[in-house]
Order: sequence, then structure tokens, then C-alpha cells
Amino acid sequence: MTKETFELEIGGKNLIIKLTDWAAQASGSCLVSYGETEIIATAVMSNKDVSGQDFFPLSVDYEEKFYAAGKIYGSRFLKRESRPTDDAILTSRMIDRAIRPLFPRDFKKEVQVITTCLSWDSENDPDIIGMIGASFALASSNIPWNGPLGAIRIGRINGNFIINPTYKQRVEGDIDLTLSAIEKNGEILINMIEMGAKEAQESDVLEAMQFAQKALGEIINFQKEIAKKIGKEKSVFATEVQIDIEKDIREFLKNKLDDAITSAPKGEKNLSAAEVLKTETIKFIEDKYPSEGKSKQVLPFFEKEIEKILIHNILEKNQRPDGRTPEEIRPLWCEVGVLPRTHGSGVFHRGLTKILSILTLGGPGDQQILEGMEIVGKKRFLHHYNFPPFSTGETGFMRGPKRREIGHGHLAEKALLPLLPEVKDFPYTIRIVSEALSSNGSTSMASVCAASIALMDAGVPIKEPVAGISIGLAKNEETGKYKVLTDIQGPEDHFGDMDFKVAGTKNGITAIQMDIKIEGIGKDIVKESLEKAKDARLKIIDIIRKGIAEPRKNLSPYAPKIFSMQINPSKIGEVVGPKGSVINKMIEEFGVTIDIEDSGLVFITGQDQIMVDACVNRIKGITKEVEVGETYQGTVRKIMDFGAFVDILPGQSGLVHISKFVSYQIKNVQEVVKEGEVIPVKVTGIDELGRINLSAIEAGFKPKAKK
Repeated sequence: MTKETFELEIGGKNLIIKLTDWAAQASGSCLVSYGETEIIATAVMSNKDVSGQDFFPLSVDYEEKFYAAGKIYGSRFLKRESRPTDDAILTSRMIDRAIRPLFPRDFKKEVQVITTCLSWDSENDPDIIGMIGASFALASSNIPWNGPLGAIRIGRINGNFIINPTYKQRVEGDIDLTLSAIEKNGEILINMIEMGAKEAQESDVLEAMQFAQKALGEIINFQKEIAKKIGKEKSVFATEVQIDIEKDIREFLKNKLDDAITSAPKGEKNLSAAEVLKTETIKFIEDKYPSEGKSKQVLPFFEKEIEKILIHNILEKNQRPDGRTPEEIRPLWCEVGVLPRTHGSGVFHRGLTKILSILTLGGPGDQQILEGMEIVGKKRFLHHYNFPPFSTGETGFMRGPKRREIGHGHLAEKALLPLLPEVKDFPYTIRIVSEALSSNGSTSMASVCAASIALMDAGVPIKEPVAGISIGLAKNEETGKYKVLTDIQGPEDHFGDMDFKVAGTKNGITAIQMDIKIEGIGKDIVKESLEKAKDARLKIIDIIRKGIAEPRKNLSPYAPKIFSMQINPSKIGEVVGPKGSVINKMIEEFGVTIDIEDSGLVFITGQDQIMVDACVNRIKGITKEVEVGETYQGTVRKIMDFGAFVDILPGQSGLVHISKFVSYQIKNVQEVVKEGEVIPVKVTGIDELGRINLSAIEAGFKPKAKK
């Protein structure tokens, strides 16, 4: 294999593609670097016979390696990387969504794409070069694929767009947009969008995409030139001949399939009749060709026919499967506070899609600890999404969250995050779980709506309710005719060409995720999709506000109580005590949790307000600063020849000299006090070493009369 290095300047840094013989047996491979972040990408096509297979087995994996960041993580007993982090799963999904539409529709051989981060510089995210690496590995291989694609991240800081911003710049900015695109007939077509924003306008999104066009084109052409120079000839794959049964199937179906697709009431699931018809068609073919195994060819042909009818009806008859117009939203309603003991809950209904969101509040100690290659720290807001098999009327295994569930959970989390109150105003850890109870399309966006309801029901002071909608596309690739669809449901999602999810408030967009089944879409479709999403979003927010107009004034009585206080950081040791003795005693005595930050910010969390207040007073006593001139009731701790040490505050004591107890002369301190006695003392001074001088005389001390 040719060993060469190719460079292209993008965003002020060099994008480098290296050709090596490292993965010599892969169908295609490369090293890609940006800054000092570097990945290796490989693509492999299986040679196994796939005759009769009705799906395309593509697997995409992005792997984080701790060594890339110079880290060793894990427990004391296990240091090997094991289950991928959520961040790695999200990157895998993003690469998958970018490359999948570019495989030929009839291609069925197994393909595996793996990108592995080998070096990470803590500034440049590997996800962008992971997409570029996967693209070039496929483009330069013998695998049938209609790439290459370009990938880029656009940020915006103080109104200025930036190409491939660093992590720090992304935190500072108000738009974080990731795009992938192809070039077709001189036009850049977008095929994947992922965005988080702080209530961005639709025009801002379009402007950011326009800003990305030039760089995307350069990245695409950069790969084309290299692939043209060293790329392999693409394999020829044969599609199975079905002509012999297509005529029989069409004759059997006639108008039955069209009737089955459009038979359900408005807004309801409408493929049950089609499923019955599919079973009847398979039986018909099995009876006609009993020994030839022709029934395997029914499903792909049957689905193509459904897609053809669905697209035709939308484009030519303005008729969607459930009878709605292209702009019409399914019936909407919501329920608030549906569970008695949870801290907040809500159900959002959109036709047959129904999501229950449950919110739980916890203390700062309940934050999730993150320990990955890129991300280390704590997370105070968690949104988890579950998609059980009963939500689609099916059976299945319950084995923990799948990639899709992690992706949908993160999308809703990203949509809601900008509206949450600051930690200083609301120190709670917030966890929301969204349960998909019934699914007929766009459960992720319904989760955003249900989660907003749960937040307001719990009394979390969010700035605005957030709503989400999914926009679809029906397009005839031959004629170019298309229609954009608002609020896609099951069949339109499954057989349609686009799933364009947009979430936000009445003020702007907070999250976008788009993936498609065609090769790419132009700016006109993007613009129309954003406009229709805004119209729908505002209608949904009105429905949510009818259910609950604003966050409740009070938290649930079952939510924990949190008190935050600032102490002098130098006093942290006194609150903790030797080996944690002081803090552990308070935790046990008051039934609370105590979290202390390095800055001296202390959080006390508990279920009983009285016990929380008592713990607060204890900490105030421990950390109270002694002031000159103040009088205290102190306990005589130890008597010496020259005076006595008196405890005036927890962990703080001062000296009363023998001459400062009474106005007359005494030879022994024990003449007037004894150890353990409580006496009034006044602070007369604190020297440069922090030693406290006390006077009993100035505090009005009167010795007890001796018996």
C-alpha cells in the first residue's frame, strides 16, 4: 500500500490524512488527525453469501482509548476499557447516521466501520475526524458507497461563527452545530445535523449552515482527489431477480395495499391491516412456489410497494397515511402530576405516541461522576429514555438501554439543559426518566414535552417550557418533487426520507437532530423544515401551558430539603474533622448528607427540615469567626498555672490569663473556676499567630461562692 500524507487547512489547523499499512487487511483504512487528536478508521466488507437477506447489516463503532489521553482509569482490579461511555455511543451513532444513507439501497453485504481514537489533545473533538476517517476509509475501499462526505463543527461566540471550535469555545458559545454533507452536481447537500443551542433563531441556523458550505466542499474534494489517486475499484454486487414473482404479487395485491395503508382513523397507527396483508401475501407465494423459497423475496418488494404508494399519495393526492394534511399535527393533550409520591410527573400525548416523564430531585452528592477519555467531572442533570417492547405492541428482551435509547435520552437532555436554573439558584441534582408507553413516531420529541411538564410539576424554575416536533419528507428522487411533513408518525418515519427533529422554546431552538434515507437535502428543504417546526412547536407549547402554565411555587413535600452556605475555605478541615470524625458524626446525628466544595460552598441535604436546620446551626457554630469585643459563654477546658484555656466556639479556644479572672489577686485559677465550668468571657485581642486572648473580668464574671 502507498504510504503518503495529505494535508488541508481547515479552520486555521491542518486536517491530515495519512495512508499507512497499519490495518493492511481491512477493505479500507486511514489515519486522520486535527491538531494532535488522531484516529484510525477502518472499513471491512464481509464476503459471506447474503442471498435472501432483507436488511443491510451495517455496524459502526467509535472506540475511546484512555491511553489516547495519557490516562489510566477503572477500578483497582480492572483497568481495561470495557463498556463504551455514553459519549462514545453518541459518536458511533453520529458516524452511522452520516454514512448509512450513502450505501446503495439493494446492497446487503455485511459492513463494519470502526474508528478508534489513538491520540487526544484535549482541544479537538475526535468525532469530526472520526466521520471524515470513516468516509475516506469507505471511499478508498472496494465497498460500494456513494461518498465521500465532509464533516464539520460550527460554533458561535459573540455573534461570530467559528470552524471546529475547541471544547472551551463550545462552552462559551451559544451554537454548537455538527454537519455532514455530500457534493452532488456542484451543490452541497446536508445529510446529517446535530445541534445544541441557547434558543437560536431559525435564521441563525441557516446562516451557520451557509458558513459551513465552503469548508465542507473543500473536505469532500480533498478526499475525492486522494481516493482518485489511490482508491480501489468498487465491487459489483448483484440484486436478486424478483421479476418472476413481482407480477404475481402485484396481481394479488391490486388495490388491497393502498386500502390497508389508508384505513386507520386520523392520527392512529395504520399498518396493522398492512401487516395482515403481508402475511397473506407470503402465504400466497408459498402456496404458489412451495419448493423454491420465494417467500423471502416478498418482504423487500412489499415494503418498496408501501413506500411507493405512501410517497405517491402524499405528493399527488396530498394524502398522508392517516388522512392528515402535510402541516397537520396529531391530537395533543397532556396530564400533570399523575403520580402521588414522585417529585414531579407528566404524560404527553401526541396521537398514539404517549410518554410518561418522572422527575426526581437529589442533593449535590447525587450528581453523576463522569470518567471517560474526554469528559471528567460531574453531571447534575440527567435525562434517561426507555423504549420497552410493549410500546409498539411487541415482545422483546429487557437487557438495559440500547444505543437508540441513549441517543434519544441525550437529545432531550440537550434540548432542556439551557432552560434549567443555575446551580447557585437551584442546587438540586435533577434526574428525569421518560418512559415510552406507546410509540407511533417521534417519541424522542414527545419526551422533551413530557419532561418539560415534569419539570414544572416538580417546581423546578425553568425559564420556559420546551417542546419538540419531528419533520419528515416525502420525495420522488426521479422528478425531484417533494413535500415536507409536520409531525411524522410510524409509517412516515419508517418509509419516509427524513427525520428532522427540532426542539426549543417560544424564543428559539435548543436542539436539532436530523438524519435521512436519501443522499442529502438542499437548503430549501432545511429552511422549510425549520419554519414548519417552529409553527408546530409554538402550538405544542400552548397545549403544555394549558396543562400547567408555569413551574409550581413549591417543591414536592417528598423532595429533599437543601440548604447551601458559604464558609471560609480554611474552616473546611474543622467541619470535616480528623479522619472525617466531625462530618460523619453530623451525618449520623442529623440524618443528612453534607457536600463541601473546595471554594467553601457547603450543601446540607435531608428529608427533615428541622434536622437540616439543626445541622446548619452546628456548622455555623464550627465555622463562626471569632471577633474582638464579642462576649461568649465558654467552657473551661484546661487549667494551667498561668491561666485557663476556654472553648468559646466548636474547635476554637482562647486563653484567660490568671490576672483576667477577677479584679483582685489570686494565687491559683482553681480558686475561682474549675474545669468544665461555663463562664462568660470577652475577646480582647487576636495576635498575629491567631491566638485568642480572653478576659473574664470584662465579661462580668462573678466567681461562685465557696461552700
